[in-house]
Amino acid sequence: MSITASGDKGNLWDDASKAVHMRGVTMVDSANKDFAMRSVEERNIHFVRFWFTDVLGQLKSFAVTPSELELAFEEGMGFDGSSIEGFTRLEESDMVAFPDPSTFQPLPWRPSDNGVARMFCDVLTPDGEPFTGDPRFALKRMLKKAEDMGYTMNVGPELEFFYFKNSEGTEYLDKGGYFDLTPLDNASDLRRDTVLMLEKMGIPVEYSHHEVAPSQHEIDLRYTDALSMADAVMTYRLIVKQVAMDHGVYATFMPKPIATENGSGMHVHQSLFDNDGNNAFYDANDPQGYNLSEIAKQYIAGLLKYAPEFCAVTNQYVNSYKRLVPGYEAPVYISWARRNRSALIRIPMYKPGKEKATRIELRSADPSCNPYLAFAVMLGAGLKGIEEKLELTIEATSNIFEMTEEAIAAAGITTLPGDLGRSIELFEQSELMKEILGEHIHEYFVANKKAEWDMYRTYVSKWELDRYLPIL
Repeated sequence: MSITASGDKGNLWDDASKAVHMRGVTMVDSANKDFAMRSVEERNIHFVRFWFTDVLGQLKSFAVTPSELELAFEEGMGFDGSSIEGFTRLEESDMVAFPDPSTFQPLPWRPSDNGVARMFCDVLTPDGEPFTGDPRFALKRMLKKAEDMGYTMNVGPELEFFYFKNSEGTEYLDKGGYFDLTPLDNASDLRRDTVLMLEKMGIPVEYSHHEVAPSQHEIDLRYTDALSMADAVMTYRLIVKQVAMDHGVYATFMPKPIATENGSGMHVHQSLFDNDGNNAFYDANDPQGYNLSEIAKQYIAGLLKYAPEFCAVTNQYVNSYKRLVPGYEAPVYISWARRNRSALIRIPMYKPGKEKATRIELRSADPSCNPYLAFAVMLGAGLKGIEEKLELTIEATSNIFEMTEEAIAAAGITTLPGDLGRSIELFEQSELMKEILGEHIHEYFVANKKAEWDMYRTYVSKWELDRYLPIL
């Protein structure tokens, strides 16, 4: 990656900055910009890291010095987009990163002297247009659609992960279980340090605890608007890994690292609020007694209808589908319920009748997804349900995992795709996914996932050798 503010590309960036200002694309909040500039000076920040993600959700970064920061706010900083997964071809490689000063935060794990801070960036083309391959822009586009319909989206994800001795294997740190607080839970200090570091980064935490599987843990973030939360999820994943490394262990968000144990999910609590600050999902006079509005029911119906089509985004790896199997608490069946955790969508009943707490929980996503794209497809599917005025199916009150196949079929319950191959077929055929993500991201995602699936299909695994080689 090349970072250029002058030199042989100087004229390009000069032209780009003029185009940006003429089009009015950058609307840097002056108060946030002044705060960032002042903080750099007062906190002795020597490097400011510009963060953005590729299409698959891998965090990318480059650093600028304080002397370049004012120029970066005005004109952006150029980089080679052809080196980023899903961005541009070599002949269209020039991109411009514009920092969002509202995301300025010093990195607490870096030294206080000659410190380091970060800002998330929006990616633009040299002519000043938002780059359609930027996942942050894809989410912003869907949030604008929601705004035009009179809504804002709040989300609160629950990310699970494993601690292992190192990245070479799956040796446990403990053999604790759900909510254990005993000497078995050797990672209490890691979770504590992670929570403290998240709070230093301005990311509020609701809960942290040991999960069901040995050496598995969860830290839940307090709900906020979807864009801020997507930024927070990217920060969260980095901090979890950083704290683990500082303690000499390894943290992974791999969905299913151990075949015989529960996998790691990212349950996403979500709700829509109207322009007056009221929860659009809440209705105290719901005739069915759910305290759910018609908007909420249509939104849930949209998620249920389009879940097979967006599954490739919320569960984007071959390994994701090793988690989505019956028997390990991961949702497989396309259904909804209030208390039933075997359903794809659950209506939490912790505070029944409380407006602010009324929300829905989508349980299929895993923590390896790109949060910008994941939140975008969830919101897009829900809004489509509202537009189409979809009717909500009957609540699944029984534990679906214990139902027979005949009973499941009789109830009209279908399943999520069983593997990445089928998932990407449905995603590729989906006009809604193309509309939500844009053709650029949609086409790249399909091509990348097809290549991954082909590599997996042709790989001869140890399981096959152990099973077949001695007898065939």
